[in-house]
Amino acid sequence: MSHQLSNDKQSVAETNLDCENWIVGDDGTGATYYPPETELPADPYRLYRFLTDLEDVLLTIPDDQDRLKAIMPLVRNLLTSSYWLQMEYDQPSPKTGWSVKTLYREPEYPLTVQMVAWKPGTSSPIHNHGTWGIVALIDGTEKNRFWKRSPTAEFPDKLELVGEQILQPGEIIGFTPGAIHSVESVGDEPTISFNIYGETNYPQRYQFDLVKHTAKNF
Repeated sequence: MSHQLSNDKQSVAETNLDCENWIVGDDGTGATYYPPETELPADPYRLYRFLTDLEDVLLTIPDDQDRLKAIMPLVRNLLTSSYWLQMEYDQPSPKTGWSVKTLYREPEYPLTVQMVAWKPGTSSPIHNHGTWGIVALIDGTEKNRFWKRSPTAEFPDKLELVGEQILQPGEIIGFTPGAIHSVESVGDEPTISFNIYGETNYPQRYQFDLVKHTAKNF
């Protein structure tokens, strides 16, 4: 289902070059990242061009943090140039409170591109992704909480809260494979985001229980 953005929401894409980027590491600490200034492509930066450039990054840059730094400007160029992508989402499910619409996935290609929507007040479990990931907020307000492992002899999967970050439309956050976080849609409007993930190492992807101090594959 496609959706019409208001003029105010379209202006977010037009001005999001001034919005901030964050990179969160495996220890839950985050830092603002300011990429080198680049000019927008003269022609529309279409999805197929983005995927080609992204594949070049994956083939030439092995380090996950360096990959995130190289991919973030590509994501910003894509969302600034391609309004249609910002309208390609499904309404959150009344039953689960969220929806995922896959925009691109191909066998043997280590990448998934999605649009994700959260109903206001909906929260995710605490989890990591087992791969690098980038989330660009399109609409709404999203609170991210960041955690790190704080093991004890009794509870080897115990977590410690490190911090949190409120994301506004136009802002981008990147995660290394072991980064642990949870998200909550805050405010009165659904949260809409453009998400890309690398090839997930599923044995290393976990969902965490804060009460029981346990982790299970997610």
